[in-house]
Amino acid sequence: MQKPRALKPGNTIGILAPASNVDPEALGKGVDDLRKKGYQVRLSSSIYAQQRYFAGPHQQRARDLDDFFVDPGIDAIMCARGGYGCHHLLPYLEASKIRENPKVFIGYSDITVLLQFLENQCHVVCFHGPMVAREFGLGEPYYDYATLNECITRVAPGQRITADNVATLRSGTVEGRLTGGCLSLLSALLGTKYEIETHGKILFLEDVNTKPYQIDRMLMHLKIAGKFEGVRGVIFGEMLNCQFPEGESSDLQSIIGEVLSDFQFPILYGLPSGHTSSGALTLPFGIHVRLNAEEGFLELLEPAVQ
Repeated sequence: MQKPRALKPGNTIGILAPASNVDPEALGKGVDDLRKKGYQVRLSSSIYAQQRYFAGPHQQRARDLDDFFVDPGIDAIMCARGGYGCHHLLPYLEASKIRENPKVFIGYSDITVLLQFLENQCHVVCFHGPMVAREFGLGEPYYDYATLNECITRVAPGQRITADNVATLRSGTVEGRLTGGCLSLLSALLGTKYEIETHGKILFLEDVNTKPYQIDRMLMHLKIAGKFEGVRGVIFGEMLNCQFPEGESSDLQSIIGEVLSDFQFPILYGLPSGHTSSGALTLPFGIHVRLNAEEGFLELLEPAVQ
């Protein structure tokens, strides 16, 4: 796996919109927050474009992404928001350009599609983390800056990632490469050449505003597709607004336990990355980590940047 260079104060972060169109006010607040953190910011030329529910034409959005990776004046790339549209970029992206110019790349939700592309087609470490017109626009404590900063600046291993209220669904300690993203998007990629590679991995799964039976269906889809075979461990996110209404007899954790009862790997639940109510954590995909489900933390066994 190619690792991006560690960021330093004064570096330039390029911001683009690879999926849905962007709210200028929210983006402006996020840009201000990044500048206060000591970074320079450059917006893609088409970031305010709109075509239907996309942030401009598909080829233009793909070109923006390729261009930011090869531009020597851009040190890192952050997504403005998710929404929908990253599937449309895949036929136009040039994996060789990205592979030869690894940079910190951060996003979640629909950006899961691009994270999987970077990890599997480009073999580049990438980051499941806060976005500019979302968490940065809202400001702390909607995202955890300490975790983000360590992931993208620290060149030594040993960082532990955890949060209050994580729950152990199945205890155990395992090691493997971390991967994953938004469950809905991972399910939608199955059957394509861009589908997630899970063997030997620690799998992070999260979603938002999805009914428990839909979570059940997508987990079963992954299961039937063989994507839990060879998995070392599974971590679930906060699963924001994915629970049954109060008074229902079942809960999402018990559903997860039933669907994954055929496997022995440890399972941790409630690590807030991606869609969260607050404190969104940053997770580096593509590096070796240790999952300690009993004590409720993830430990980075190598740095995500160099």
